[in-house]
Amino acid sequence: MPIYAYRCGACGASCELLQRSTDAPPVCPECGGAEMKQLPSRIAPQGRLAGDLASARRQAAKEGHFSNYSKAEKANLKS
Repeated sequence: MPIYAYRCGACGASCELLQRSTDAPPVCPECGGAEMKQLPSRIAPQGRLAGDLASARRQAAKEGHFSNYSKAEKANLKS
């Protein structure tokens, strides 16, 4: 489920919510208002995503989680 950032039009409070596309429009957790506006998403800084992914995969390999790797990737991790 994706995380979306919202700002309430009534009270101005900001929040992040897990929201499916099929879910009802969110209600403000501060004031209970229904005037929630979705904020633009932040983009990943260029060059960091590949490093973060490699780091996460190394940690998963260390813990023994290989189910999301191709055979070639598994062979590279074991060497």
